[in-house]
Amino acid sequence: MWDYNDKVMDHFLHPRNVGEVENPDGVAQVGNMSCGDALKLSFKLDKDGRIAEVKFQTFGCASAIASSSALTELVKGMTLEEAEKVTNKDIVAILGDLPEAKLHCSVMGMEALQAAIANYRGEKTEEGHEDDHQGRIVCKCFNVTDTKIRNIALDNDLHTVEEITDYCKAGGACGSCLGEIQDILDGIWKEKKPETHSSKRAEFMKMPLIQRVLKVQELIDNEIKPMLEQDGGGIELVDMKDNVVYVKLTGHCSSCPSAGITLKRGVEAVLKDCLFPEIEVESV
Repeated sequence: MWDYNDKVMDHFLHPRNVGEVENPDGVAQVGNMSCGDALKLSFKLDKDGRIAEVKFQTFGCASAIASSSALTELVKGMTLEEAEKVTNKDIVAILGDLPEAKLHCSVMGMEALQAAIANYRGEKTEEGHEDDHQGRIVCKCFNVTDTKIRNIALDNDLHTVEEITDYCKAGGACGSCLGEIQDILDGIWKEKKPETHSSKRAEFMKMPLIQRVLKVQELIDNEIKPMLEQDGGGIELVDMKDNVVYVKLTGHCSSCPSAGITLKRGVEAVLKDCLFPEIEVESV
């Protein structure tokens, strides 16, 4: 029996937003009941373009139900631009944790959301990623393409076949595709030549503290603030210690339920891209 924490059990025993939205703006179904998991997600937008109602129906285990329930609670009130940035990691974070062998349930939730948004926009997608349907089937047991394996590996920094199986089931049945999955992983990480991350960090840390602060403040003023101000939010630089930047979210961002995602997927992502990948952002 799987060892689920209290949050997972709460969403499993008392799932939120079960059912179908009437006359939805976006709807999608991912997975396959013959493979043991399937999820249908539908949503409706309000006059401001935010998700006002979202519901799910799932055929799956406790993790699938809990992941779907947590996802629907997370995206309520988001714009589609905010919702499409939600990842399986965000779903797991809300639940606290999931057994490794059940992480594919969080991926299925992410894919259903992305596919429903694509449906609203009139885009043809399959299981979340726009290019999945163009890929070649690697795992015939679970109908997983090479494109999907690459996307999942890159999104979650996966390096082993076992991790791929945990996240999308590929290789978890007959096992005939295990070698090919390993070849895909080898190709991904060989293509990712060692970057000068450590040297970029070292170069930044050699700068006097005042210059580091000014550099971060410049990025906040020019790259991050304008993005947050579009939704009535704001941000202030509070402190810096080593590779950790401490900020305070203001305006609408201070009370927004998705503030944590904004901090990591927005603020931290900009600093990582412009400075070095090891930099972290914390809210105070």
